[in-house]
Amino acid sequence: MFPKNAWYVAATADEISDKPLGRTICGERIAFYRGAEGRLAAVEDFCPHRGAPLSLGHVKDGVLVCGYHGLHMGCDGKAVSMPGQRVRGFPAIRSFAVEERYGFIWVWPGDAALADKATIPQQHWYDDPEWAYGGGRFHIACDYRLMIDNLMDLTHETYVHASSIGQKEIDEVPCKTTVDGNTVTTSRFMEGITPPPFWKMALRGNNLSDEGLVDRWQICRFTPPASVMIEVGVAHAGHGGYEAAPEHKVYSVVVDFMTPETETSIHYFWGMARKFKPDDAALTDSIRAGQHTIFSEDLQMLEMQQKNLLAHPARALLMLNIDAGGVQSRKVLQRLIDAENTPTTGASA
Repeated sequence: MFPKNAWYVAATADEISDKPLGRTICGERIAFYRGAEGRLAAVEDFCPHRGAPLSLGHVKDGVLVCGYHGLHMGCDGKAVSMPGQRVRGFPAIRSFAVEERYGFIWVWPGDAALADKATIPQQHWYDDPEWAYGGGRFHIACDYRLMIDNLMDLTHETYVHASSIGQKEIDEVPCKTTVDGNTVTTSRFMEGITPPPFWKMALRGNNLSDEGLVDRWQICRFTPPASVMIEVGVAHAGHGGYEAAPEHKVYSVVVDFMTPETETSIHYFWGMARKFKPDDAALTDSIRAGQHTIFSEDLQMLEMQQKNLLAHPARALLMLNIDAGGVQSRKVLQRLIDAENTPTTGASA
């Protein structure tokens, strides 16, 4: 269903402070917390004493303390101490590879020995003074692949987001899909069109006129296991479109991480990194609010879609040319899942 030997966004960095956080990632119930000197830890959310969730406990002197009977657990999953008891012989619970980077907490729900920090997807906009970022998280009751389908085919904007970012030209201009290794890219370039409400707001936010025609682009890039980065923007028509100089355009990257919780639910981390007016906090809040409204519209559609698919598991879905991005992304995922589930055979003795 999903690759486990991969990095997933588990939380934003500010979600884990002085208290543990319990979250299910790829079917694994995990307790996240900060140990000694702020060291990040992720262990199985299961106390080896009586099975209580460790995420309901607290952190004391860098040690995770179970909220049921006070068992102290180390970052490596081993029992440390318990008032009036001898517990060092307790079997260790599972610990997970975890890393804090780009304002997110990343976890590797598979074999921790295979975790390579160098493979965490780079976010070039992070800590770059020319960029600003604002985002949020939704819990959505759908298969993570449905959200990937949604983001790799932006034709739905015309209908689901008609009042904000949708417009008929998205339907009328064909998209192009390419595959390069494990990266799938779907792109659409629209020329000489009227900007929809969201992009008019963005133009004004960058002190640009929102009157007249613009060139608009959408470049969606899927990389496994579950991220889609979408280059989006508009430029005043006649100034080079995507290649226009900064004084003629607004340019952003929509950041999407779809972290599976179960086979039919996800933690959806969304946001927008923009390369204009990075110091304008009010603009960041305005864009975040606009995105929240837009993604809320997706949420209802995806959850109802999931219910339909569960009610009719034998029905085959139709595939059109606009579905190519999602189809190719699923092929990449399936290839990785198959490789992960294929046993390796050692040399014969």
